[in-house]
Amino acid sequence: MSVIIHFLPDDVTIHAEVGERLLDVAERAGVSIPIGCLMGSCHACTVELEDGDVIRACISPVPPGKQELTIKLFSDPTW
Repeated sequence: MSVIIHFLPDDVTIHAEVGERLLDVAERAGVSIPIGCLMGSCHACTVELEDGDVIRACISPVPPGKQELTIKLFSDPTW
């Protein structure tokens, strides 16, 4: 099942498959998400979903049950 992913503030839209890692989707879309450990421990890849949930893109898959998903990218000068 395909899900439409919107990345903000870049305003980039891409189709992704349920279960695909969000970090991989962002990379395919040309959207830069900082990375560190790639295991979710360092929180470098933290993003916010439209409902306010904060997740780590390196370990989070595209969830089932949605046709569209908006992801808000954080700007952290540390990473």
